[in-house]
Amino acid sequence: MDRWLSFVLLMAGVASAIRHPPWLPAWAGPVLAVLVDLAVGVTGPDRSARAVHPLVQPVAFLLAAVPLAVMLDELGFFRAVAARVNRRGGGPGYLWALAAIVTTVLNLDAGVVLLTPLYVRVAHERGWDPLVLAAQPVLLACLASSALPVSNLTNLIAVSWAGASTAQFVTHLALPSLAASSVGWWCYHRWCAAGLHGGSPGVAAPGGDGQADRAGPSPAGAGDDGADERYALRVGGGVVGGALVGFTCGPLVGVQPWVVALVADALLAVLLTRAVARRSAAGAATSWSARTWASLPWRAVPVGTAIMVFGLGVLATGATRYLPTGQLLRGASLPSLARETGLAALAANLVNNLPALLVALPKLGHHAGPELWAVLLGVNMGPVLLVTGSLASLLWMSTLRRLGVGVGPAEFTRFGLRSALPGAAAAFAVALALRAAGLH
Repeated sequence: MDRWLSFVLLMAGVASAIRHPPWLPAWAGPVLAVLVDLAVGVTGPDRSARAVHPLVQPVAFLLAAVPLAVMLDELGFFRAVAARVNRRGGGPGYLWALAAIVTTVLNLDAGVVLLTPLYVRVAHERGWDPLVLAAQPVLLACLASSALPVSNLTNLIAVSWAGASTAQFVTHLALPSLAASSVGWWCYHRWCAAGLHGGSPGVAAPGGDGQADRAGPSPAGAGDDGADERYALRVGGGVVGGALVGFTCGPLVGVQPWVVALVADALLAVLLTRAVARRSAAGAATSWSARTWASLPWRAVPVGTAIMVFGLGVLATGATRYLPTGQLLRGASLPSLARETGLAALAANLVNNLPALLVALPKLGHHAGPELWAVLLGVNMGPVLLVTGSLASLLWMSTLRRLGVGVGPAEFTRFGLRSALPGAAAAFAVALALRAAGLH
C-alpha cells in the first residue's frame, strides 16, 4: 500500500506544481502531498529531513539570487548594459553565444539571474518579443551546463561525491555540451528566432506598466542619461564582477554560492538605501526608514518556489526507495548507458534534477565511472520539458513574471521541445559515439 501511495502522492505533487488554479499557489499541492505522506507514515520525519538536507544550499542560492537581480534592476544596471548591447548591434546569435559562455564558465543559475532581465530589456529596446529572446538563458542552462564542475550545482555535487576532476568533465562532457549548444542554436534559429520580430502586444515592459523603464538610482547631482548609465555600469558592474568571481572561486575555498549572493545582496541594499535617503532628503512626508524598508525587494524572495522544491524532494525520496534503482543504474554497455541517461532525464523532469541526482548517487559508488557521466548528462540536459525540472527554470519563470512578461509552464515546454530537446538528443548521441569509439 505504501508503495502505490508514495507514487500517487509524487505524481499529484508534480501535477499540482505545474498546473494549479490561479487562486492556489504552486507550492500548495506538493506541501499537501507531503503532509499526507507524513500523516500516513509513508516516508517519516527522519527520512524527510535527510531528503531535504542536501537541497538546503542550492535553495539558499535561489532565495538570495532573485533579490540580487531585482536590486541590480533597481540600480539601472540591466538597462545600461542593454543600451550598450544595442549600440553594438549584436544579434540573436551573439546573445546565444554569450549565454552559452556565461553558463559554461560561471554557473547556470547565475546566467539565468543576470541574463534574463538583460535579454528582456534588449528585446524591448529593439521591439522584439521579450519571451522569445529571454528563452535563450534557460535553454542554455540545460544545454551548456555540463562541461565544467562550476557550470552546474549537480556537477559540484558529483565532484564532492565521486572526486571527479575538471579534466574528466572536459573529456567526457565538453563535446556533448558543444553539440547540444550548436544543435540547440540551429533549432532555436529555425523555429523560434523568426518570432522575435512578431512582438508580443500583451507584454508590458519591465516594471509592469508598459511605460519607460525607471532610470534607477543615480548619484547625487546626476541629471542626464549618460551619467546615470555610467553610474549603473560602474557600481552594478563592480558588484556583478565580484559576485561572479565568488561564484567561480568561492567553492574552491569553502565559500558557497549562496553566501556570495547574500553578501552581494547586502552591498546592493546599502547602495539602494543610500539612494533612497538622498531622494527623500528634501523633506518628503514618508519617513526615511519607511522608504528604506519599502525600497528593498522583500516580495521578490521566492519562498514559495523554495517550499515547492523541498516538497518535491521529500516526495521523490519516498517514492524511489520502492524502485530497483541500483539495478537500473548499473552497467557500462551502450544500451545500459542509454537507459541510465534516459531514466535520469525522466526523473529530473518529474521531480527536479537535484533530488533525481541525490537519489542516484548512492547507487553509482564513489568513483567517476561511465554511469556517473550518463546520469549527469541526463539530469543536466534532460529537464527541458517540465518547468519543475530544475531550479534554473523555476528561477527563469519567476524572473519573467516579475518583469511583466507573460509566461507559464506551457511556454517553457514549447521552447524545450523545439530547441533544447534536439540539442540534448545530439549530446546524447555524441556521448554514446565517443564511448563506442573507446575515447571515454
